[in-house]
Amino acid sequence: MQQPFDRAAEDLGNSIHLEHVNVQVPDQRLATLFYVTGLGLTRDPYLMVSDSNMWVNVGRSQFHLPSGKAQVLRGHTALVIPGREALLARLASVASKLEGTAFAYSEHNDHVAATCPWGNRLRVYEPDEARFGPITLGIPYVEFDVPPGTAKGIAAFYPEIMGIPASLENGDANVARAKVGKEQYLQFRETDRKHPDFDGHHVQIYITDFSGPYRRLLDRGLISREDNQYQYRFTDIVDLADGKKLFTVEHEVRSATHPMYLRPLINRNPAQTNRTYAHGHADQAWAMEVDPY
Repeated sequence: MQQPFDRAAEDLGNSIHLEHVNVQVPDQRLATLFYVTGLGLTRDPYLMVSDSNMWVNVGRSQFHLPSGKAQVLRGHTALVIPGREALLARLASVASKLEGTAFAYSEHNDHVAATCPWGNRLRVYEPDEARFGPITLGIPYVEFDVPPGTAKGIAAFYPEIMGIPASLENGDANVARAKVGKEQYLQFRETDRKHPDFDGHHVQIYITDFSGPYRRLLDRGLISREDNQYQYRFTDIVDLADGKKLFTVEHEVRSATHPMYLRPLINRNPAQTNRTYAHGHADQAWAMEVDPY
């Protein structure tokens, strides 16, 4: 029988979704101006609605922004948001209110670079099916700046310990890429840039084989926190041969049986205002329409 399909293209490995990026922020008002007003994202209306934490929806993923001393991810987070001109207008509209902070934004050929009031760097891309699959609103990857000589070891760690496919990107020995969801990746790019100490920020993934990675992490003394029945954490990525620490970032690891797995998230259409409101256009789709099967 003729086989016209590339079955491997649909493989995910053990991790099935990158759900959130968590960084503390010292001022919820400034965070609202940047993430909600400027970027055009949506504050979750159901959970964390006080002034001690804020969850911001990005398609099927989120930013978690608890109050506290500012945390800065060492690298950048990529976003897909449609409408570059509208995005630039929104960012311009909050510039004066964010004056005196680390806020900045600039246009580049294929993306808009934006920096939050405390220095977290984002790259915002237009939807691009060839590059990001059907995502029209979401987090396609998080990229970390890692020390020289660590990418190869990081690419070996994720398959062996977590059951997550990983490789050196396009054969580039300086960039490791781990597939953590459909069209979602954790990337690790070697750089000579000075690396600040780890400040506690984290990323959260859902995995299907929950106990296997747990046992392997536990055997190496890498479990950093036991949260509950559905969740544990680790922080250190290590060399498999000698246990040497390669990079530190907290991973919040959840089972696919977690009560909040694929909880429906509301995403508003930021073009809708009281002056431009139109029935049936209040929500924003996070994915393209699918070609007929």
